[in-house]
Amino acid sequence: MAWAELTQDKHQVEFLTMKKNLEQIAKEDTRYHIAGIRFVYEGLGYTAKNVATEPKHVSGQTLCEGLKKLAVEKWGRLAILVLNHWGIKSTRDFGEIVYLMIRHEWMSAQPTDSIDDFNDVYDFQAVFKDQFAF
Repeated sequence: MAWAELTQDKHQVEFLTMKKNLEQIAKEDTRYHIAGIRFVYEGLGYTAKNVATEPKHVSGQTLCEGLKKLAVEKWGRLAILVLNHWGIKSTRDFGEIVYLMIRHEWMSAQPTDSIDDFNDVYDFQAVFKDQFAF
């Protein structure tokens, strides 16, 4: 095989195995705004550093707690509006985003992890709205 053919084959293989960026993932999936996907990705690091007792593995419930803290720190009583605008209306949506990123190799899961770990961890209305007095 000639050098040009090898080079072309190598680039085709690299193209086929390249990981999609978050923008591509959001564009293909359409359920969640890219900013919401980035928030969950950022929240994993935040949670591992500030919330988790075992930073090498963050459970779904712990990630939801970290995302709650991060959202309140960033946006206070506007957190629910920001998250809802991005299509995130429950802790299950956090899980949907996590598993979307797992499928695209941006995150990983343990065999014992499940998307159901994100079901009803807390009520968005209670933690993002009702806790703030007006």
